[in-house]
Amino acid sequence: MADPTLPPAAPCPEANLPPRSAELGALVRLALPAVATQLAQMGMGVLDTVMAGRVSAEDLAGVALGGNVIWPTMLLLMGVLMALTPNIAQLRGEGRRDAVGPLVHQGFWMALLLGGLILLLIDQAPKLYHLLGADPKVIPYAERYLDTARWGLPGIMFYFVGRYLCDGMGDTRPAMYVAVFALGLKGLLNWVFIFGHWGAPALGGAGCGVAMAITMWFEAAAMLWLLGRLPAVRGTNLFTRPKGPAWGTLGQLLRLGMPIGLASFFEMAAFSLVTLLVARFGATAVAAQQIAFSVNGIIFMLPMGLGIAATIRIGHALGEGRPKAARRAAEVAIAAAVGVGIAAALILLGAREGIARLYTREGDVALLSATLLLFVAVYIIVDSAQATAMGALRGYKDTRGPMLIAFGGYWLFALPLGTALGLGWVPGLEPLGVYGFWIGLALGLALVAGGLLWRLLRRSHRATLPA
Repeated sequence: MADPTLPPAAPCPEANLPPRSAELGALVRLALPAVATQLAQMGMGVLDTVMAGRVSAEDLAGVALGGNVIWPTMLLLMGVLMALTPNIAQLRGEGRRDAVGPLVHQGFWMALLLGGLILLLIDQAPKLYHLLGADPKVIPYAERYLDTARWGLPGIMFYFVGRYLCDGMGDTRPAMYVAVFALGLKGLLNWVFIFGHWGAPALGGAGCGVAMAITMWFEAAAMLWLLGRLPAVRGTNLFTRPKGPAWGTLGQLLRLGMPIGLASFFEMAAFSLVTLLVARFGATAVAAQQIAFSVNGIIFMLPMGLGIAATIRIGHALGEGRPKAARRAAEVAIAAAVGVGIAAALILLGAREGIARLYTREGDVALLSATLLLFVAVYIIVDSAQATAMGALRGYKDTRGPMLIAFGGYWLFALPLGTALGLGWVPGLEPLGVYGFWIGLALGLALVAGGLLWRLLRRSHRATLPA
């Protein structure tokens, strides 16, 4: 494999920026493996949804409730580790490859601490279900899923340290190789533990949790093995003897990464809380909403991949002292993301009923999920813009402002509005049920997208001004 991280030729002067088509090509080369990685990771949730749905609506709803605790919590802690990517990208842009390894060592210490924390957080999930009034028939299914799935979460933290190292060095392919292989493994293990093949007990939805834990530790081991063979990490001092925790460096990573994690958490947790609130309407509503979220999540991986590519391109450009090139990368990434969103919306409008039937055999669930996909088609364009804008801002190491925008848009606007509409708290208006929650989410998402785009415009312009 050719080394994609060899020092580039002398950077193009700011007065002679490469054409936008060249920037788009560079973004796409980084984004496509990142998209494949994200889709493979998302595919694990899709496999759980599809395969658990073949058992019963209760198993599917239980996996949905369990996943709506695991994934937001995991995203929160992954965000802290994601601080590695812009730091490593700028170190590479500055030509300081030898400083990358010691920084990654601290990332592994951080992963160890976060892995222990996530196990403690997941223990509190049953209390949350009862507090929010989830269907009592579904809660035991969710608990059985969580009891096994959570033990894989420390392993996935180690995997993400290796992934963010490769991303920051400008090679997004290694994470893709591991994730795609892991997706195949997850499907096989689901088949074994859900339906009871090869002598294993038939665990139903809980089998998804067993498969998840095993697969996550496989990803950690595979990434660590691969790092020892990658040209991208040569010269980084990654395999020198690591030092103990450097609390100053860990604090810096935490200050940059915690807002990233919280921003992702606020978004994912808002969607998850909606699922928990909708659980009072029964298993059909939860299952249909899970299908709609699953389809939305698959599409969301495309602009998220562009956001990852924008983080890398902007970090490299800033490290090389080329702020105008960084701004161009941001502009091209946003335009590409909006184009992806428009194309996805058109596809959903035409194929939503067929997509719903791929997930479930139950007519009521398919009908409701097909209707919810109309909402997905409406807001996927602004969702694409906000995801890529968030990634671009990370390239500028701007994380606190986006976190506040996400909190305000989702938790101070979308959730209160959606709850009021869904549960009938608006005087003179009948309860809209699940549709009310989706109206609130769509409007909140538009608010977040507008705030992030405004901040990116200001931040990228300010970076080009003379010091």
